[in-house]
Amino acid sequence: MNFEFSQEQQLLRKTVRQFVDQEIIPHIAKWEEQGAFDQSVWKRLADLGLMGVCVPEKYGGSGMDYNSLAIVCEELERGDTAFRTAVSVHTGLNSMTLMQWGTEQQKEQYLTPQAKGEKIAAFGLTEPGAGSDVAAMSTVAVRDGDDYVINGQKTWISLCDIADHFIVFAYTDKSKKHHGISAFIVERTMAGFSSKAIKGKYGIKSGNTGELFFDQMRVPKENLLGKEGEGFKIAMSALDNGRFTVAAGAVGLSLACLETSVKYCHERETFGKEIGKHQLVQQMIAKMEAGLQMSRLLVYRVGELKNKGVRNTRETSLAKWQACDFANKAADDAVQIHGAYGYSDEYPVARFLRNSKAPVIYEGTREIHTIMQAEYVLGYREDKVLSHMLPKWPFEE
Repeated sequence: MNFEFSQEQQLLRKTVRQFVDQEIIPHIAKWEEQGAFDQSVWKRLADLGLMGVCVPEKYGGSGMDYNSLAIVCEELERGDTAFRTAVSVHTGLNSMTLMQWGTEQQKEQYLTPQAKGEKIAAFGLTEPGAGSDVAAMSTVAVRDGDDYVINGQKTWISLCDIADHFIVFAYTDKSKKHHGISAFIVERTMAGFSSKAIKGKYGIKSGNTGELFFDQMRVPKENLLGKEGEGFKIAMSALDNGRFTVAAGAVGLSLACLETSVKYCHERETFGKEIGKHQLVQQMIAKMEAGLQMSRLLVYRVGELKNKGVRNTRETSLAKWQACDFANKAADDAVQIHGAYGYSDEYPVARFLRNSKAPVIYEGTREIHTIMQAEYVLGYREDKVLSHMLPKWPFEE
């Protein structure tokens, strides 16, 4: 495994870092207070080509590899989780899923404008009664002539009020359980579609999150993604990409916690010396550094597997679980290092702590990933999807 970044990747990191320092960090406190996602940031990210980082140039993307996507997510979350989340959902969950499962017509119609940043995309799987238990979903799609009629509801959907396109999952045959779930490409403008933001979130306050509603929504049969009954496989493959970007973002949050804490350790003095001189503070700094480096190794290992087109569900699960847990612990320690100031909005660490909790829950809770890892080790779970179904980098056209 090559642990060195290419010149292109180094330039990418520098570009995104400068963007975050200039365009996100100076304004994030105001956006948090307003509780609103600033869509002007989206356009500037699109102008940098970051909405289709690892989408082939043929479809309007930058044609970079998966670890380049990880770099973007890491640096964006160093600024704020909301903007990494937007890229995770738009690129990781939606666009990469279209690239893997979409027809040429679907790619031209939906993937290309998404990769260019002309359209915003999201992902609708979770429901009020169906989170970790996907089969408990109640949304249904009934074939009616040349259309499917969809009725149901989705919740905790990032970019719910902003996205133009959605990949939505619904039962086409509930008697088949997992094998009766299908995936559909849905447009906001379709009759019967509506959305509503969720207010009062604990964290990621500058992000747009909410509910989707489908009331007799008619979707053309051409918008079926894959085949009927392939929805569960499509969802799981999408989560492999989404979880990868979440893990990469968690690395960025750990980095933000470390950088902010180190700066404060040199500024604050107690008992006649910098607090960084106290051993118990050093212990927290050391744990942050260890978690950061271990998380990075797990994430970029997954990126290499993805570049080779190798099935990586097990490795992605481990990276997501550990990186998010490390980030949550790093944020908690960052608040402790800042003392009473860490409990206020004067420093960003309180925001880090609030933001760090959501990734421990979404795209597979910590408990789900714990079970997955144990079942792999015990031999109860194995990878069954053929590797040739996974897109490789450089992407074959």
